[in-house]
Amino acid sequence: MLKFIVKLHPEIAIKSKSVRKRFTQVLERNIKIILRRIDENVKVKNNWDNISVESQSVDENLRCQFVDNLKRVPGIVQFIEVQETAFEGLDDIYQRTLELAGHSIENKTFCVRVKRRGDHEFTSSDVERYVGGGLNQHVKGAHVKLNKPEVTVKIEIKGDLAYIVTHTHYGIAGFPLPTQEDVLSLISGGFDSGVATYQMMRKGARTHFLFFNLGGAAHEIGVKQVSHFLWNRFSSTHKVKFITVDFEPVVAEILENVENGQMGVVLKRMMMRAGSQVAERLNIPALVTGESIGQVSSQTLANLNVIDRVTETLIIRPLIQHDKAEIIKIARDIGTIEMAEAMPEYCGVISKKPTVKAKLETIVAEEAKFDFDVLDTVIKNATVKDIREIEAEAKEEIKEAETANQLPENGVILDIRSPDEEDADPLEVEGVDVEHLPFFRLSTKFADLPQDKEYYLYCKKGVMSQLQALILHENGFMNVKVYKPE
Repeated sequence: MLKFIVKLHPEIAIKSKSVRKRFTQVLERNIKIILRRIDENVKVKNNWDNISVESQSVDENLRCQFVDNLKRVPGIVQFIEVQETAFEGLDDIYQRTLELAGHSIENKTFCVRVKRRGDHEFTSSDVERYVGGGLNQHVKGAHVKLNKPEVTVKIEIKGDLAYIVTHTHYGIAGFPLPTQEDVLSLISGGFDSGVATYQMMRKGARTHFLFFNLGGAAHEIGVKQVSHFLWNRFSSTHKVKFITVDFEPVVAEILENVENGQMGVVLKRMMMRAGSQVAERLNIPALVTGESIGQVSSQTLANLNVIDRVTETLIIRPLIQHDKAEIIKIARDIGTIEMAEAMPEYCGVISKKPTVKAKLETIVAEEAKFDFDVLDTVIKNATVKDIREIEAEAKEEIKEAETANQLPENGVILDIRSPDEEDADPLEVEGVDVEHLPFFRLSTKFADLPQDKEYYLYCKKGVMSQLQALILHENGFMNVKVYKPE
């Protein structure tokens, strides 16, 4: 038989009686939902100071699945794997402990620690001395060491039953879902937004996903993969929504009308405006971002202050003081690092000298040049899906456009960099036509080009060229590839 005892997170244990009762009931329900997907006959019982889990199975694979799933349930800080045994005297407890834990202390220092409840003729110290002395005598190479031993043998006694701890496991702590209010996470698929989303899940907030698409279908598939992974791994006890907003028209409007150095802050303010409207529509009281102080130009205190002024919706930043190395470590621990590493950085706007001390009056003046009908339209056309609906879409492969470093006779290089970038570093390739068409005008102007030629898109890093080539493919223009010089 498998038996686990889930220890309450200390922050739950210190709550008032009514709050503690509610939190433990929610946690009990979540554990049942998760584990009954593995074993429909599993028994989960709320014992006030802990939650017990029992299964009649002795299958090792099932045991491993139980452990893996319990480690990922928000609200569990620690759980122990125990073997239950009835006893009449101290020797019964010792013999069972020798059988279950003897192998773990061979050639090691150890101590025995006992917790006891009920009326007994012995104390906890009596059990520790009796069991410890027996193990010390009969286990090869084992030696008692009360201060910092290599192994601690743990026993819990309640009434006429002893629980011998065979393994101690650690969970992600936090609060059970959904003991906090809902939040809407701005997910981009990178390291920061994925970790910020996870942090809110582990704090007990039902976390929905809002995706501002800047990179076409390829970008959307990648973000869906990250979002579904996080939900399935840490939050699958509750349904959430995945919302997509096509933000390319907004980016194009910014690039056309906003002064170069202010574009990054304006873009973030447009995202917060859109996020607030989506959140209000779905009755969600807060937005979540992966911003960290000073990580990029838009994340200085001055710029964050100006960004926040655009909305009254609460903006939560779980990573505000995290270093990048810390964020990457958490991404590795939760399993999103490979997806984040493979996710191209879809920059909405690229400024030569982005402002790090934005002034509200300057930003408002720049936004006066923006056509807000564009923003209203993309918000109106946002798609809202149940997170379960995107599972099949998340499994699609991210396509890549063909890349070349040499062109055929009818090949034309299409330099899609912004005018400022192109002016600063013009592209010249001997014997090849080079035309300039900024990426934010491709969707409306590419069809006007002669379609009997092969076009090779060029940008500095190749990321924008890839996504624009794929977008053109989606619209039926198959005469497009990516130019990447050696």
